[in-house]
Amino acid sequence: MKIIIINGPNLNLLGKREPEVYGDKTFDDYFADLQFRFKTVQLEYFQSNIEGELIDKLHEVGFSYDGIVLNGAAYTHTSVGLGDAIKAIETPVVEVHISNTHQRESFRHVSYISPGAKGVILGFGLQSYDLAIQSFLEVH
Repeated sequence: MKIIIINGPNLNLLGKREPEVYGDKTFDDYFADLQFRFKTVQLEYFQSNIEGELIDKLHEVGFSYDGIVLNGAAYTHTSVGLGDAIKAIETPVVEVHISNTHQRESFRHVSYISPGAKGVILGFGLQSYDLAIQSFLEVH
């Protein structure tokens, strides 16, 4: 099974950025933990602060991977382009967020990703990614 995690803007600052919201662990350290826990899965990781690069990556992997775990970060709430890209590809996408976006500012209550996603997981910290990966493993 081949799954890619795609993270949007500012998630490269995990471990430094607002640790009270996002924790103090870097995503690189967490990704190494994921690879250890999900040894039977070919896991890949991509992060960009640029909307077009995220869309290009979705196009690149969206017809050949078994699953995409997408944290669009702030683009979740602003990018019609990301939403359209998800609808245009075949690979199922699980939308994840580290924080519970519904407990935050009202503009974060809207997602342009959700309508094309097979599911949404939010508010469980970094464990949201574990849950998303497990959702692909439990599908038969």
